[in-house]
Amino acid sequence: MVFSGIVFLYYFLPVMAALYFLVPKRLKNAALLLGSLFFYAWGEPKYVLVMIGVIAPGYGLGLLVERYREERAGRIVCALSVLISLSFLIYFKYADFFVTNINALTGWDLPLLHVALPIGISFYTFQMISYTIDVYRGGPALRNIFSLALYIAMFPQLIAGPIVRYSDMADQLVKREYSWELAATGIRRFVIGLSKKILLADQLWALCSAFRASDEPSVLFCWLYAAASMLYIYFDFSGYSDMAIGLGAIFGFRIPENFRYPFISASITEFWRRWHMSLGTWFRDYVYIPLGGSRVGKRRQMINILAVWMLTGFWHGAAWNFIVWGLLFAVLLMAEKLWLLNRLARIRVCSHAYVLFFVMVSFVLFQAEHMGQAVSDIGGLFGAGGIPLASAEAWYAFRSFAAVLLVSAVGATPLPRAAVMCIRQRIGETGRCGVFGIAEPAAILVLLFLVTAYLAGGSFQPFLYFRF
Repeated sequence: MVFSGIVFLYYFLPVMAALYFLVPKRLKNAALLLGSLFFYAWGEPKYVLVMIGVIAPGYGLGLLVERYREERAGRIVCALSVLISLSFLIYFKYADFFVTNINALTGWDLPLLHVALPIGISFYTFQMISYTIDVYRGGPALRNIFSLALYIAMFPQLIAGPIVRYSDMADQLVKREYSWELAATGIRRFVIGLSKKILLADQLWALCSAFRASDEPSVLFCWLYAAASMLYIYFDFSGYSDMAIGLGAIFGFRIPENFRYPFISASITEFWRRWHMSLGTWFRDYVYIPLGGSRVGKRRQMINILAVWMLTGFWHGAAWNFIVWGLLFAVLLMAEKLWLLNRLARIRVCSHAYVLFFVMVSFVLFQAEHMGQAVSDIGGLFGAGGIPLASAEAWYAFRSFAAVLLVSAVGATPLPRAAVMCIRQRIGETGRCGVFGIAEPAAILVLLFLVTAYLAGGSFQPFLYFRF
């Protein structure tokens, strides 16, 4: 089951919300856990067992970590719990990648396992690791296994994040505020995220698909594809994050923000403080800082950055283009750390252009099915292979998608939010506060109607991060 589907919107979510608000307080966690397991099992019932296989040892070992964390045994148990969690991820996500590369290096003919990837395993595995390490660092272990299961399996952020750290959720699992007002705020955020996904991301995907289907490559078409890919990934994933945050609010949970206008960044360092923030802070707190972070010498710090970003790329997918994608950002971040950051601060316009250029190129690499395709796509941006500057098909695509590209480009900046805040202030100054109070819900209903029309017509592209 997915958020952007008729079944979820008009059947599962209303029933789940009604059940949650009707049951007594002591049963709300149980109702939400059962609903979350049903949500996940709707499409992949057998993989609920995989999730249970992650949760059960994590629960038992978490209690042991708490008991022995002041002793050497606590560290050993913590490491064992982390390894067990990672073993599920490595087997399901990376087994065939390792077999393929071993065969290529040795000439062997080991058979591929062809293991299907359970949806969301990259996210809930990292949350299980977060729980174990936070308990080792002094956090309280959960005595109730169902509370831990809710933390791992809670449907708003189960299948594509954000990666919610245990330290941020521990108190909320036991005690949280919920109200109709908070639920209304959550519904608004959810509909905005759903609109970003259906009305913008899916339309941008249509341009990407047109590029892939084209037999008339040109420099213009390659740049249109690069821009569309960058904006598509942003609106697809940030839209999902908005939906997760909104759904969390409906049920009284405060899920942290995952995006903060990354395309206005003036450096790659700033970009990664604004893009997929939950993943960035996870790697910072659980990998980079334990390796020594920036407290060590420059050489060791560069090695730490390289290690973190190789792992970040590999987390995104079991393919070499993802690893190279991570290494590209590692090189850029190391260059900024060593000498580039101060220079960028003095030339703001150029710094923004530099960020957009490398981010655009990086997501062409990210979108490629393999390294050969990535090299071809990036080369096409610069006319490699003697392709023409433009073609009739490229100009047709430009005319067809110019409005979507423009709206998306503006929508990825703080300008729409600033405009809404300005209107709200002006209405407040003239004493007509009620106008905005009516207009905003009306706009949300219009968006919901448009999204429903698209979904009813079968216009839907699965979330990109489902494959991670």
